[in-house]
Amino acid sequence: MDRLSAHHAPRWSLALVAAPLALVAASAVADGINVTISNDGTQDINVTVYDTTVRPRRVILSQRINGFSTVPLYMSPDASGRANLSWTAVTVDPHNRRCGHADQVGLADSAQVSVHADSDCAST
Repeated sequence: MDRLSAHHAPRWSLALVAAPLALVAASAVADGINVTISNDGTQDINVTVYDTTVRPRRVILSQRINGFSTVPLYMSPDASGRANLSWTAVTVDPHNRRCGHADQVGLADSAQVSVHADSDCAST
């Protein structure tokens, strides 16, 4: 093996190992559910989205979403090939505190979920 080939051998080895891993990752992505979360109001809200397809449920999004903005999510499907989620939302403005929540079940790929905070918040 000449000096140039010996120098590049580790890079080729890495490429040969990485290629099958990339194919596995690509096939896993193809089996998921793409969901778009949309703030359907003018006020900025803090939104938490839970994946209820899995047990125990897990947080898959927790962030501020500006008015009329969207956030894409990727979810794992259930046995029927659908996704299930629940969400909670609270307005960012502490002087006009409003809340919202809902469950969404049986979401297909490319589903759009509107979130909003337009109800009185429960007292604690």
